[in-house]
Amino acid sequence: MAVTYMTEEGFRKLKEELAYMESVQRPEISRQIAEARDKGDLSENAEYDAAKEAQGMLEAKIAQTKALIASVRLIDENSISTETVQIMNKVTIRNVKTKKEMTYTLVSESEADLKNGKIAVNTPIAQGLLGKKVGDIAEIKVPSGQMTFEVLNISI
Repeated sequence: MAVTYMTEEGFRKLKEELAYMESVQRPEISRQIAEARDKGDLSENAEYDAAKEAQGMLEAKIAQTKALIASVRLIDENSISTETVQIMNKVTIRNVKTKKEMTYTLVSESEADLKNGKIAVNTPIAQGLLGKKVGDIAEIKVPSGQMTFEVLNISI
């Protein structure tokens, strides 16, 4: 099983999500199934089928979340260096062609949130930046072609 690196905050959110699924969503779906079952003939009961399908999907998500939690290795944020780009760094880059500057924080896949500037460490851009230093040029192959970025700043 692959190791998933995560911050303390990301791990806490993941555990909260699991607790919510188990203590709120699971009983709610069980209640829906019981209600649909009480309505009689299950062979033509769309509510029952929908509730059973929702139950299956929820149980799969619970199992997936438990497996993810089991694979987590917490990142000690105090030991993060800004010498080279690595996971948990905030990186400011400039697109060499367009001169547009962007700042991203490299995070684990489960913590990625593009709206908040957090990109998964396994994305092409993050992969192309890993190990680079301030001033380095990164040639990154993305789905739309080749992009060139200059690393302007690395922080925590």
